[in-house]
Amino acid sequence: MTDPASSTDVPPIAVALHGGSGTICREMLSAELEQSYRQALAEARDAAWSLLAAGGAALDAVEAGAKVLEDCPLFNAGLGAVFTSDGGHELDAAIMEGRERKAGAVAGVKSVKNPISLARAVLADERYVFLAGPGAEAFAESVAVERVAADWFGTPERFAQLRAAQANDGMVMDHDGKVSTKYGTIGVVALDEHGDVAAATSTGGLTNKKFGRIGDTPLIGAGTYADNRTCAVSCTGYGEEFMRAVVAHDVAARMEYLGETLERATRHVVWQKLPKLRGSGGLIAVDRTGRVSLPFNTDGMYRAWRTSRDKTEGVAIFGDD
Repeated sequence: MTDPASSTDVPPIAVALHGGSGTICREMLSAELEQSYRQALAEARDAAWSLLAAGGAALDAVEAGAKVLEDCPLFNAGLGAVFTSDGGHELDAAIMEGRERKAGAVAGVKSVKNPISLARAVLADERYVFLAGPGAEAFAESVAVERVAADWFGTPERFAQLRAAQANDGMVMDHDGKVSTKYGTIGVVALDEHGDVAAATSTGGLTNKKFGRIGDTPLIGAGTYADNRTCAVSCTGYGEEFMRAVVAHDVAARMEYLGETLERATRHVVWQKLPKLRGSGGLIAVDRTGRVSLPFNTDGMYRAWRTSRDKTEGVAIFGDD
């Protein structure tokens, strides 16, 4: 049977993104707040799609989409990032392209407005893959990324979450943990008309996190991965379990070694492998034919997608969307 993606002379393009997964139920969001989330997700998707539709590169598209979400205080990345235990912010991000599998990642960033752009600069520099803490800040001095004051990232809502977490001496996933749990990571994956895939992921981590804790987001193969032979993946969930399961790379490996489809590989990892490690969350992925997959094993995941392969697009939040 002829693959629908090969029945046309027009190469497929696709984009998918997420804004975090977790306990996200309809009763938790007012109609106004729900609409705000949906608008932000659509804006980020459309920013990436417009670049792809104009013949742009997947790497540019995922950075553009991620920056929209980093600049939106609704998400735990960039503006609106959660507070650490000492009342500051430590931001992590990674970006990867699938043609040569070049990657860039940063962790513990405190003064860069868009950490995903600093990760992109690490990728472009090519000397390193992963820079952290003071070293990442020093590298930022040498490249063209926008810097901001330390208090630029915080919002009153995030500070209230910090105080609530400190009262219980615990770490919290984005929301306050009493009524809801949301894993606060944003991510974008894309396929361009040249057949290249890319992935970008960014986060503020855990509320009240200590000891320089770093999750899966900036770890290539755990929270972020891209390979033209298979797919691009960005994850959202409790980072420790995603690191132990090497989730993003495992999806690609199942496609490469077992010949699984994107949908089968992603669903196996999210619904079978992660639960064995008590892992909860989700991921977004796109393969080289323009298929997208957005599985999650939580109540909801902020997500949006568009693909020319079957001319579908959407924005969703809840499990029954």
